[in-house]
Amino acid sequence: MKLDGHRLQALSRGGHISLLSRREASYTVKFPSIARALKELPDGTVLDGELTALDDLGRPSLSLLQNYISKRSPIVYFPFDILYHRGRDLTRMDLSERRKILRKECPTSEHVILSEVLDTSAAKILAFVRANRLEGVIAKRKDSCYEPGRRSGKWQKMRVNLGQEFVVGGYLPSELGVDSLVIGYYRDGELRYAGRVRAGLIPVSRRQIARDLQKFIADVCPFCNLPERGPGQWGEGLTEEKMAKVIWLRPVTVAQVDFLEWTSAERLRHTKFVAMRYDKDALTVQRET
Repeated sequence: MKLDGHRLQALSRGGHISLLSRREASYTVKFPSIARALKELPDGTVLDGELTALDDLGRPSLSLLQNYISKRSPIVYFPFDILYHRGRDLTRMDLSERRKILRKECPTSEHVILSEVLDTSAAKILAFVRANRLEGVIAKRKDSCYEPGRRSGKWQKMRVNLGQEFVVGGYLPSELGVDSLVIGYYRDGELRYAGRVRAGLIPVSRRQIARDLQKFIADVCPFCNLPERGPGQWGEGLTEEKMAKVIWLRPVTVAQVDFLEWTSAERLRHTKFVAMRYDKDALTVQRET
């Protein structure tokens, strides 16, 4: 499973456990329960894995992890690979052999759970991921070595996103036409801002959409919940300063957008533009998930 969290390496050195991000930022002090759970890891051993928080249904949630303050959300580290074992470099070894060592040497508990290999068809795995609203899947060749920072084709990832239609209430312009669309949905007759979408727009669509939207340009912001005080944790916020750069529109056009999740502030995360839906009535667009 593709888990929604922070990629961390766990290092055992001189009797101490360190939790480091790919940019070598330390998470050891922030998540001491994980370090304690790994205290029996052999010296000179390095694990690769994902740190995440679990929601009430046991699903990984990066939003909960980012807002982790108390013990209310279970924090779990999911090791999926082992790079060094007792000082021995394992990165050139086949993944299947590394996994055997990982299973034997990694201490497990409520805070450390091995990321299991799902040896079944892609269709069944994807159906499970969609049914449980998980982030996606990772596929790896069993005979592959560990290749940090490379996309050699020996592993693939697929994100399975949510998606729905949103009302386009404005856009940020660029030299290509549209840089990003400002989108929202109706609730109780009011248009509420949900986020911006930039990914998925290509040069041709940026120019075409900008031309199509010219006839809907308006003088006022159509969203009832703007401006926002700050940019937000994920940068989805639209402050008064950013709003000055937006070209506002009459809220009559609709776009299909994929996304990873709704945040606790009712904002979209990891949006991707799919298509304009000029055949849809904007007044019927409401939040679906």
